[in-house]
Amino acid sequence: MPRSFSGLVDDLTSALAKPLPAEVAHGLMAPRPRRQWPEGWSPAQARPAAGLLLVFPLEGHAHIVLTLRADTLDRHRGQISLPGGVIEPGEAYEHAALREAHEEIAVAASEVRILGALTPIDIPVSGFRLHPIVGVSDTRPAFTPADGEVARILDVALDDLMAPGAVVSTSRERDGHLVVAPAFRVAGVEIWGATAMVLAEFLVVLGWTGARSGSD
Repeated sequence: MPRSFSGLVDDLTSALAKPLPAEVAHGLMAPRPRRQWPEGWSPAQARPAAGLLLVFPLEGHAHIVLTLRADTLDRHRGQISLPGGVIEPGEAYEHAALREAHEEIAVAASEVRILGALTPIDIPVSGFRLHPIVGVSDTRPAFTPADGEVARILDVALDDLMAPGAVVSTSRERDGHLVVAPAFRVAGVEIWGATAMVLAEFLVVLGWTGARSGSD
């Protein structure tokens, strides 16, 4: 029997209270070779950032919201990401994720119930350590993209992310070298890199096996 939305929320709440799959899950969607911190750079220097992985029901199915970053941004322009950004001094990860989601897609903090956090992930290309915060809304919020930051808002069904053939292998050039990057091909876009790695852990805690099929 398909899992109800309330059942999925209960499963998530329970799973997030247990040890997480972390690097094992991240590795399912990590580009190969994986980018490393520059020589002489310590991971302790990473700037903390937070992203909100918001789950909500839509037409009877669980969805998450992702954003297509505007081409005018300095970092990660044109890529798919969680709504999120830099954590301010003294700010809690959960508060930062909610604040950034409000700024980027107009989600009110009162609409979101925080369930827990996924494993932080380092993003050497931009010098951040991303703290993914999982939240749930009982209905789909009325998203509005922030001008100059968000080019498009994506409602992505969890069923589509877990479907056979959703994960494809793509090739990309990085610093003059070829990189093989697994990606989720859903909703007319390709989700790869750190966002795909965060989603991999999220899906694994829900029972996804990470099986790959399809190719670019």
